[in-house]
Amino acid sequence: MTKKTIKRKHAYKDATVNEIAQRILHIDTLQTRKSDSLDFHDCAVWNIKEALEAAFEAGRKADH
Repeated sequence: MTKKTIKRKHAYKDATVNEIAQRILHIDTLQTRKSDSLDFHDCAVWNIKEALEAAFEAGRKADH
């Protein structure tokens, strides 16, 4: 696997995780902002479950 391929896979993974966080958990960014009010979020367990299922499905699809 080339460095470009590895870099592309990491970028795809990061984009997918960020999209799930925004769409399901309503978290604007996963970047640390060094502020409790920006870095900690209340999330319903059903949203966390949905986000984990979406991440699992994205990983499953990426392996095929």
